[in-house]
Amino acid sequence: MNTALAQAPVASVASRAIAYRTRGSSHGPITRLVSPGDVGEWIKPFVFLDLFASDSPAAFRGFGMHPHSGIATLTYLMAGDMSYEDTTGKSGTLHADSVEWMRAGNGVWHTGAPMGDAPSLGFQLWVALPAALENAPALSQYLAPQEIPQAGPARVLLGSHAGVLSPIEAPSPMTYLAVQLRDGEHWRYVPPAGHTVAWVAVAAGALDAGGPVDTGELAVFEESNGAIDFVARGDTHFVLGSAVKHPHELVMGRYSVHTSRAALAQGEAEIRRIGAQLRQEKRLG
Repeated sequence: MNTALAQAPVASVASRAIAYRTRGSSHGPITRLVSPGDVGEWIKPFVFLDLFASDSPAAFRGFGMHPHSGIATLTYLMAGDMSYEDTTGKSGTLHADSVEWMRAGNGVWHTGAPMGDAPSLGFQLWVALPAALENAPALSQYLAPQEIPQAGPARVLLGSHAGVLSPIEAPSPMTYLAVQLRDGEHWRYVPPAGHTVAWVAVAAGALDAGGPVDTGELAVFEESNGAIDFVARGDTHFVLGSAVKHPHELVMGRYSVHTSRAALAQGEAEIRRIGAQLRQEKRLG
């Protein structure tokens, strides 16, 4: 097992150190913690992370219909309800503790908006795709709370942990977990071999992870094969990512990240084609 819980940290066990921390930049209810042009360069394949938190549906109107190519997005809804729709033909409602996985590949458009009067809280993550998938057909997958497996305090959103495998097929070696700890609990994460990239972002509460990580903050750990120790300061809810580092340059468009300019041009052409089709359907409708 690579999960351990106790009421106090084990002082004699070495843990990977924090190399960088950020509170990102906030625009209304959305805090951008990672972008491809900054922290995403260090923690790729994780190239983008937004934390969205709103007490009022009027203050957070959702993401609107927008395109992607070359990446996959994973939206983890921690509180509230959100509608979703995408150009693979899927639509419906995400409830608290649900997941939307959108592998954009060669191009897709999708949208999401809060429903009802409940507060919204969650993360949207972008993952850079390997060359073999960055221009593949789009694929979407939606997981209800009961479909997300759990290993100790960790819900396995992507990849595997402690012998538990997510129903979503990770595009490259990576793990993405949502973890809840009670005040004072200690939890140790031992990443799979080769996962030298690791980071944590806190949505509620605070952590001691070799240094404080507070609500709304992201911490990047030093690149190594070491374990990471966490102690909750208050009841704490956070997400954790680890991975083998993405070996490619990040070639960026407005909504896209690819491994080459040729792949980006192909993806953006498909985005334009789908966008024109959506506009035509709207006119006809």
